[in-house]
Amino acid sequence: MNRDQLLQHYRQTRRTSTDLCRPLKAEDYRIQSMPDVSPPWWNLGHTTWFFAKNVLEPFTGDSAMDERLEYVLNSYYESLGPRLPRHERGLVTRPSTDEIYAFRRRVDRRMEALIGSVAEDRFERLAFLVVTGVQHEQQHQELLVTELKHILGSNPDGYREPYCRRRHDGRPAATAGTFVPFDGGLVEAGNVEGGWCWDNELPVHRVFLEGFALYDRLVTNGEYLAFVEDGGYRDPLLWLSNGWAAVEAEGWQAPLYWQRVEGRWQAWTLAGTRPLEAAEPVCHVSFYEADAYVRWRAQNDADWAGARLPTEHEWEHAARQAAVDPEAGNFLDDGAFHPQPANGHRGLRQMAGDLWEWTQSHYEPYPGYRPFDGALMEYNGKFMDNQRVLRGGSCATPRSHLRLSYRNFWPAGTRFQLTGLRPARSL
Repeated sequence: MNRDQLLQHYRQTRRTSTDLCRPLKAEDYRIQSMPDVSPPWWNLGHTTWFFAKNVLEPFTGDSAMDERLEYVLNSYYESLGPRLPRHERGLVTRPSTDEIYAFRRRVDRRMEALIGSVAEDRFERLAFLVVTGVQHEQQHQELLVTELKHILGSNPDGYREPYCRRRHDGRPAATAGTFVPFDGGLVEAGNVEGGWCWDNELPVHRVFLEGFALYDRLVTNGEYLAFVEDGGYRDPLLWLSNGWAAVEAEGWQAPLYWQRVEGRWQAWTLAGTRPLEAAEPVCHVSFYEADAYVRWRAQNDADWAGARLPTEHEWEHAARQAAVDPEAGNFLDDGAFHPQPANGHRGLRQMAGDLWEWTQSHYEPYPGYRPFDGALMEYNGKFMDNQRVLRGGSCATPRSHLRLSYRNFWPAGTRFQLTGLRPARSL
């Protein structure tokens, strides 16, 4: 990537973040609807802080911010000093949203000047850090969309204004799903394709897989509704212990954003509340819900006998064997901000975009794992504890952000992310 390409990549990413905020009212910027959700002002500021702290400061000696901004915009970097507690981000009125936008403009001017003027012998290192910052901001663009859905969805029904217009209208029928078989053996895993990647995708290594089959599409609302109506949320024998504890503690009765009104199921989407569409993939389910559903289906459907969630290596191997194009799907760029029904009838469908897919794999380091150096070593490695791996991207993931080796991770009880499920079974 040369200077012009790097500058264009930087500018486009920064512009996308502000474009995502254009539909917002002033009040929307400041709300933190739960501890896991950050208000939009903070996302805009934190992504800017990342460039200021990790690029401008080491290259120019000037981060373009004062200590007050450092305190409120640091996320979890212990090595970079104290910070505002995460759950308090929605309790402050300063810095103002205008100040955050001014900070973005200030850093952008200096970043663009640095990209154009840095010495040739330092450009490779600069390019690595800028691309890392761009990838970081793309992650926050996805977070911004899912957090806005929770923020706007937390309003009373009469005030739930749509964030975007509905796209892909129509009520297509759900196509039948089937299990696609894959041979096992010794296979490569990790960033096999090469190019920039997060440290948790490395090193490329070999794993042994037994033969398995993967469902050719995501589980739909209609399929999941049968689990709900059969009492799936009332049967402790279907759930892992921590999952059942969450059901009881949180009062789960259906996926997040589902609500039953006058006997009919509806769902909150960023295009507004609408009737539940059976053909669309079920979303906003936790790992525990995904696991319980597959267990229930395996007990009640002969075609699903032995079904389970896939491992992350099975998912990755199947994606490569099926020649899945990581950019050919429903992504943030398409503007739907909602998963779409499966199209076509052959091969693996919906493997890229639409929804992140839970795997049974715990988030752990690959053999020989080495984190990025400096403060960036805190980015991935220290979270390899009590998390599950998800694969495939979502309708809020920027198209250029996804790779077949990409490892997303969240605690098993997470529901506000755009998460769904695809079963596997051993052969």
